[in-house]
Amino acid sequence: MTRATSSHLRPVAVHAPGHRPPAIPLVEAMQRSADALGHPRYIQDALAVDLAAASDEQVFGPQSTARADLPDPEPWAAQIAQAIVEVMSGLRPAAQVVRWTTPQVYAVVARRGALAARRRASGARDGSGGTTDDGSRRRLGRAVVRSVRVCEPADGVAECSVVVSEGARVRAMAVRLSGLDGRWRVEALQIG
Repeated sequence: MTRATSSHLRPVAVHAPGHRPPAIPLVEAMQRSADALGHPRYIQDALAVDLAAASDEQVFGPQSTARADLPDPEPWAAQIAQAIVEVMSGLRPAAQVVRWTTPQVYAVVARRGALAARRRASGARDGSGGTTDDGSRRRLGRAVVRSVRVCEPADGVAECSVVVSEGARVRAMAVRLSGLDGRWRVEALQIG
């Protein structure tokens, strides 16, 4: 015995088409849509990307980063300046700053660091251990960043002046930072 139930839902009817359009072979479609040189034209569902217009440098090279996407340059400049001074005085390996400098800046910093490390090693071997011209002992102290001033002349560029002291000696350092690939990189360096 069946019992009829009343429902507020109406029945749904689905109509499937009786036939499908015939498939077009890809070879025939490409021959029909080729231009005079034989290059295929646009085909539905094909991704149209023209890689010939973009060079490898534009696609895969360093990409500029806007200032809004970069960290505050002042503390970053103080840290990288400290690291560069330590590399240049032979206290730190140059490889620690390779990621944060351009190849030109890295070459200068690494060369000067290698010279300082050799000088330190030769001073330790001959027993002089860092003496001045008059024969008195020189205290080899660690350089310390005293102050940093930042100027941002363009979007993604920061020019920093850094004061570094090493014992009684005080030096000035100018650093130009540029935003590349989401981080600051040292693009130019001058030490006085």
